Amino acid sequence: MSERFEQLKISLEGSLEEKLRLLSPNFQSYRLLKKSIDARGKQPHWVYSVEVFSENETPPDAHVEIQRFPTPEKYAPPIIVGSGPAGLFAALRLVERGIRCRLFEQGSIAQKRMQAIAKYWRYGTLDPLDNVCFGEGGAGLYSDGKLITRIKSPHIPYVLSRLVRFGAPEEILYLSNPHVGSDRIRKVIPLIRQFLLENGCELHFNAKVKQLLYGEGRVKGVELASGERFESEQVILATGHSATDMLLDLHKNGVHVEGKSFAVGLRIEHPQKDINAMQFGRFASHAELGPATYRLADHDKKTGIGVYTFCMCPGGYVISSGTENTGIVSNGMSNYARNSPFANAAVVVSIDYEKQFGTDVLAGLRFRDALEQSALAQVVAAGGTHQFPAQRLSDFLAGSSGPTLPSSSPSKVVPARLDTLLPKWIYDRLTIGLRHFDRSMKGFVSDNAQLHGVESRTSCPMRIVRDKTSLESTSHQGLYPTGEGAGYAGGITSAAVDGVRVADAVAASLCNQALVVPALH
Repeated sequence: MSERFEQLKISLEGSLEEKLRLLSPNFQSYRLLKKSIDARGKQPHWVYSVEVFSENETPPDAHVEIQRFPTPEKYAPPIIVGSGPAGLFAALRLVERGIRCRLFEQGSIAQKRMQAIAKYWRYGTLDPLDNVCFGEGGAGLYSDGKLITRIKSPHIPYVLSRLVRFGAPEEILYLSNPHVGSDRIRKVIPLIRQFLLENGCELHFNAKVKQLLYGEGRVKGVELASGERFESEQVILATGHSATDMLLDLHKNGVHVEGKSFAVGLRIEHPQKDINAMQFGRFASHAELGPATYRLADHDKKTGIGVYTFCMCPGGYVISSGTENTGIVSNGMSNYARNSPFANAAVVVSIDYEKQFGTDVLAGLRFRDALEQSALAQVVAAGGTHQFPAQRLSDFLAGSSGPTLPSSSPSKVVPARLDTLLPKWIYDRLTIGLRHFDRSMKGFVSDNAQLHGVESRTSCPMRIVRDKTSLESTSHQGLYPTGEGAGYAGGITSAAVDGVRVADAVAASLCNQALVVPALH
């Protein structure tokens, strides 16, 4: 019978197998359940959770089998709008259940989309339908392929096993901070596309959904910008956090939406070697460790306003990820090797929607747009066109101007006054948080650090309200708000999990199956 060993501590030069041989002398094989690095204390070490097997036992297959449902003789295929992680995994789950579906994406397939993004980064020529947020793979295609999530869901093993099946490294099944890398995730997406096409999903790229079709208190289908209409009793809306036009159209047509708290700020960049030194000390150059990561937070108990780091990209790049020509938006990514000489992360301030905007459900979108437009205005004032407005951290804290530092951004940078870009209350809270971070991680505030503006797309400032059990819109039956853009996810894994949950709800309804949809925690 297999045995499990939790929290095994192994030195950087140590051997896991030797440790296991001491604990279970007769084991024949093992599988890793979790692997992480503990950099606290005087010497970093690995921490493992392992399951070991005897001679007659075989490690279980990580593949998660899915039950196919008996489908109705005739049915209009469910429609999925958006091909980000939520939309792709909704489609994948449906076809594995044996249900045909249609997916519509306003942008191009990954290969063509990457060409459009490269053109934007280099020349500032933005394609509003093909960019870092829109196109096959969604924002997840250019977000490091980070799979870190705080949710606990029985669907996580399914999501990870499918990514591995389509080419992601197997280590994502056990690493505590798994990532695929922007370069590798782009190779995974086309294989998912091929599988969908071969198994009953009808894919439409360069097919922008102009509006949903409604009638008798329910959704009836979609209308494309071309004028073509497709009818269905189930529409999975997975358009991502930047599909402002869709959110506005939903609001105009009486779909129940509400404001949702979010966060805004800047993206900070350090030399990776500085982060390694802060986290690993004298072991910073150890070959086994790789680039160091961090996650920092500072919460004000009196005001409830938090400052925290988000989307940390070791060995990464600061990338421009706007969807309109009227503003500048920052984000981060890293490739699988994480071999850029820089490390970056969003440093953002939480915004309580009700306290800041009251009941105006569109105020958050307007606030976000204004920040992005102000960022572009600073670039233009500095003589730039599409570059990032940047400011050394020391100048930001001092409220002064100065020259910029080298940056990883392929869009380049121009000097700006980011301390004046943000509302004063956000600037003040950021400065307090940054100094608190420096106490937790000595050296975080340094002359080598630089800020880029503006980090405004951490999540969507609006939620499309849905029923907790059926996962349908509370105002329009048959409409299934899904993923980040609907306000129910915050990253690749959680968005994919939400797509799976919604697909199962659709499948159960369509096929009259008594399926219990697990809740997220």
